This record gives sequence, structure tokens and C-alpha cells, in this order.
Amino acid sequence: MTIVDTTVWIDYFGGIANRHTLWVRREVGVISLALVDLIFCEVLQGIRDDGEFARVRDRLMTLPILDTGGSAFALAAARNYRLLRERGRTIRTTIDCLIATFCIESGHELLHRDRDFDPFETHLGLSVVHP
Repeated sequence: MTIVDTTVWIDYFGGIANRHTLWVRREVGVISLALVDLIFCEVLQGIRDDGEFARVRDRLMTLPILDTGGSAFALAAARNYRLLRERGRTIRTTIDCLIATFCIESGHELLHRDRDFDPFETHLGLSVVHP
């Protein structure tokens, strides 16, 4: 299953054509796309218009929204953050660390447009879609 990150959804719903959004348009309904609860929250919290909020919410809810969380998951994310920091790579947001760790732990690939995920791919084996 491919998890689509907030960075891609924002462009997708904003009508921005790039290789990531074109990949989503091509693959939706063909392969299993999903998002995690954190991405669902991030996408929706940035929408100011009520009508747009409802439209995006309803579209995203047609996809599987996977639950993250729990102490074991938080511990794994903290360990990944510390490991990357020891290697000189500090991740800017906790949410990116949680999303990457979820994908690594669950065996899902990630489609993103965020450089904070690159160290997870390089050092921790995050599977990333490169459209």
C-alpha cells in the first residue's frame, strides 16, 4: 500500500500539476492508496473554507485512513529520530518522524515532496515512490 503524504495532497487538491500529483491521478483506483490519521489532520487543518473542507474531507475518506499511535510506535519514532540525529540529520517535525516510522514499521511505501523524509530512506530503509 502507498501512503500519500500531506505535501502531495496539498498540491493535488490545489490543482497543481507536478510529477507527484500526476502520479496520484494516474494511480488512484489502480493501486491501493491510503493516508494515516496524522496526514488526514494536516491536510484538513490548513483549509479555511467550510465548503472546501467538506469536499476534501469526503474525498479523503474514500481512502483507507490508517491509525497511528501507541507507546511502542512512539518509542520506535523517538529511536529513529535519535538515530538520524546521531548521523547529523535532524528532522524538522515530529509528525514527519511519526509518518516515516509508521511506513517503515508497517511496510508501506511513501509518496512525498518533503526533504525531511530523505534521511529515513537513506539510513532507515523507508520505501519511497519516485514518480
